[in-house]
Amino acid sequence: MNFTDTFIRRPVLATVVSLLIVFLGLRAFDSLSLREYPEVTYPVINVTTVYPGANAELIQGFITRPLERAIAKAEGIDYIVAHSEDGLSRISAHLQPGFDVDAAFADISGKVEEERRTLPRDAEAPVVQKETGAGGNVLMFLSFSSEVLTPQQITDYLDRVVQPLLSTVKGVGEARIDGGSTFAMRVWLDPARLAAFGLSAADVEQAVARNNVQSAAGNIRSDYVQFYLNPQTVIRDAEGFRRLVLKRDGDSVVRLGDVARVEMGAENYDSRVSHDGRVAVFVGINAAITANPLEVGRNVHAMMPDIVSQLPEGMRGEVVFDGTKTIRESIDEVVKTLVEASLIVILIIFLFLGSLRSVIVPVVTIPLSLIGVLSLMLWMGFSVNLLTLLAMVLAIGLVVDDAIVVVENIQRHIEEGLEPLAAALVGAREIAFPVIVMTLTLAAVYAPIGFLGGLTGKLFIEFAFTLAGAVIVSGVVALTLSPMMCSRLLRAESSSSPFVALLDRNFEALKLRYRRLLERTLANRPVVLVFAAAIFVSLFFLFRAVPQELAPQEDTGHVYVVGSGPLNSTIEHTLAFVEQVEQIVEQLPETAQHFFVNGAMGTNTFFGMVELEPFEERERGAQEVQSDLTTRLAGVSGLRINAFNMPSIPGASPDLPIKFVVSGTGSYELLFQVAQDIERKARESGLFVYAESELRFDKPEVRLDIDRDKAAQLGIDVAAIGSTLSTFLNENESSRLSLDSRSYEVILQLEREYRLSADMLDTYYLRTGSGELVPLSAVVSQARENRPNKLTEFQQLNSATVGALMAPGVSLGQGIAWFEETGRSLLPAGFRADYVGQSRQFMTEGNVLLFTFLFSFVLIFLVLAAQFESFSDPLTVLVSVPLSVCGALVPLALGMATMNIYTQVGLLTLIGLISKHGILIVDFANRQQEIRDAGAVDAVIEAASVRLRPILMTTAAMVFGVMPLLFASGAGAQARVSIGIVITFGMLVGTLFTLFVVPVIYSYVARRHVRMVDDQVVRKRDLS
Repeated sequence: MNFTDTFIRRPVLATVVSLLIVFLGLRAFDSLSLREYPEVTYPVINVTTVYPGANAELIQGFITRPLERAIAKAEGIDYIVAHSEDGLSRISAHLQPGFDVDAAFADISGKVEEERRTLPRDAEAPVVQKETGAGGNVLMFLSFSSEVLTPQQITDYLDRVVQPLLSTVKGVGEARIDGGSTFAMRVWLDPARLAAFGLSAADVEQAVARNNVQSAAGNIRSDYVQFYLNPQTVIRDAEGFRRLVLKRDGDSVVRLGDVARVEMGAENYDSRVSHDGRVAVFVGINAAITANPLEVGRNVHAMMPDIVSQLPEGMRGEVVFDGTKTIRESIDEVVKTLVEASLIVILIIFLFLGSLRSVIVPVVTIPLSLIGVLSLMLWMGFSVNLLTLLAMVLAIGLVVDDAIVVVENIQRHIEEGLEPLAAALVGAREIAFPVIVMTLTLAAVYAPIGFLGGLTGKLFIEFAFTLAGAVIVSGVVALTLSPMMCSRLLRAESSSSPFVALLDRNFEALKLRYRRLLERTLANRPVVLVFAAAIFVSLFFLFRAVPQELAPQEDTGHVYVVGSGPLNSTIEHTLAFVEQVEQIVEQLPETAQHFFVNGAMGTNTFFGMVELEPFEERERGAQEVQSDLTTRLAGVSGLRINAFNMPSIPGASPDLPIKFVVSGTGSYELLFQVAQDIERKARESGLFVYAESELRFDKPEVRLDIDRDKAAQLGIDVAAIGSTLSTFLNENESSRLSLDSRSYEVILQLEREYRLSADMLDTYYLRTGSGELVPLSAVVSQARENRPNKLTEFQQLNSATVGALMAPGVSLGQGIAWFEETGRSLLPAGFRADYVGQSRQFMTEGNVLLFTFLFSFVLIFLVLAAQFESFSDPLTVLVSVPLSVCGALVPLALGMATMNIYTQVGLLTLIGLISKHGILIVDFANRQQEIRDAGAVDAVIEAASVRLRPILMTTAAMVFGVMPLLFASGAGAQARVSIGIVITFGMLVGTLFTLFVVPVIYSYVARRHVRMVDDQVVRKRDLS
């Protein structure tokens, strides 16, 4: 290939090409966004419908199932989960990754609207919302607390001032108030006094509705002037409500204050947030779908000083959780690794070449390739993130390979007596074909990833194409700039320095020893074949021995705690036991701060987060802290409590890693029994420290049976019974009041002392048809029973979910394997099983890259076959790939890492890395046959001996280049360690096999190459 001559003879042209690469890369850098991961979303469309007073069965039959059937017809849905609870229906349509969330939102909204007319008239209109991932992906939590102001006053200030300001911050998708206590006019009714004054619940509700109304009266006008009327029909304070007239009998007037206690209170008292033991109100910050989270974090931090400076006296505000901190730390660690790897590779090249002149040529390739690939990243719509930066770390060891091969080959010709220019011409022509083949081979390795969908495809397309792009740029530099620099920088006398002479003597001695060892190996070829076959067979057993998980668990510096109490427990019960949890958390030496949101999903639940001290200031990792905390929290008897770490992949929420869903057409009683059996077996297996079914029959319910005949005789409507109970017991809005340009609810409800037990129902009175009042017990009888805590459906079938947390040392793959084998065996006929959450991701994504590995292997074989015009040469080149995989699997089987999406990418990378060694040997051996008329054995011995130095050099550059990954620590370290282990051990073992097994295979399958012309004729032709 003579095209390299142009760049050697025209140095300005070669320089301009490289400067253009740098210029385009630097220009692209300003336009690339910086984020933690490539943009990955698990879009969910939520449909929420409120039906006050309805029980779970009614909600399921009249709201959930009709809406489910309609939603299921929409396109792009992966699966649907529905929950029916008292007064509430929640349906979550989980979309396929990558599906257009806006199109799905419009489609589902339309179908819900079509179904709206079939829903009960008293049900509120369904609310359709979209979110970008499980759990909502809260980026930051801001805490606001005060020893002077009440939670209602704090919430009101946040709602009026802080929330609007934060909502306008660039990149903020939502600023949500959590744990707030919104003002409401509370009217606490006394049923005894109501009865004494002859009033019913309906009388009070109608009086409030009639006397507190919004009125738009219009205007009056004359010929030239008009006046707008503003009738004061809305009551504006508690005193006004107390004076509201309920009944007038002659001169006797009964006012609302006579039968109720009226105060400006809160909409509900069933939630509370605490931060380090102080009562607080939080503002949760969610980033917009396409926003850069780091930019959002910077913008919020920049606004916080202004917000805090304007807070009312006695009120404090601070950031208690910042998810961007971990992102920044992870990126800083990878950038640090990038610098370390560059310096190490430069040192390794120097130790192999010995001459600074020789070192400059491959070293220049590093910045050129890393800067040049930025323009390709921008063109492909990528971002600078952890994975693209990790690709650049790996690229450091790869991009110098081509330049190293060029330098070594040209230097060899100089040492044989050619002038630098002539050596550059001859050496570049000789090596151009292998360089092109190696570049295309490594780029082809990652091509199949472009066809992947789902999480793996979204994550690793940017990683793979960035790495492939850097290699392509390095190939261009190696064939344009590197030969030109060699012709100007390399000198024959440079090898006369003592250090270079020492290196040359050592490498020459190593070459002779290797040649003798290779000759003995080729003399015993059957032994080598048997050994290689044994290694190949061992792959099956090694792979089975490696623990599997979706992604390694990272130390994010946080531990999450969730818990729930008995279904009938109040917020006071939850708070009492959360105090114990807080005390345990504060005893951990690693705790920096903590917060708890009580009543997060019901009065019996709480959610909390423990922020740990910085990595360098604590001895234990987050997983060790989580394990210790789980053990300690087991002593809190009043709540079921889990402690776990945040999943280390995007799109996931803090939750149990295994969620095994059992579904079928059977009753919930049967589902409960099946789920209990699976839960019990899971606990007994010893693989899980926690296992629990989400379906429980622990919801105490008082069933009120209405004597309809007696009610009809008394002239009492069933609707009146339901309305009375709803007014007395629910926190329903009866009307609204206006205060300082804000609208607040007016809520009627009995004083708490009249809602303490079901026996209090006897103090509630109904109005008969004759106008008299009778107790509720006259037409209603009570029966106690336990009901399901909630009615859940999966894919429109009744379902129950069993969640589990693996014991220390048990991988996610082992846990799922147990459920696949034992869990499924416990299912009755007609039942089916599935997964949600992390376990679903594992089932759909866990081994997708292994199939891509096989696809890439075949693709590279075809690329090599086209390049070599042979089917036997690619077989020889690729024979060391499965052998190098064996070397990579051994440390994984020994427990140094797991089989996850990062180690699978490392295995994929090994195909291209090891193939480059085989290409160098096979191409040179073929040339030996053509030029010197050597036999296959002699040719491959000569080729392997001559190529030993560049093979060892490129291996050392790659292995030592990824060495910082092996010793990575801090945020995101486990992913880097996983790839580092695979590449390090795979390259070391693969190189060893390449040097001995490849020559043996070549001696068997190499096709005969006819001698072309005499070597001197070729030399003269090359110099012409």
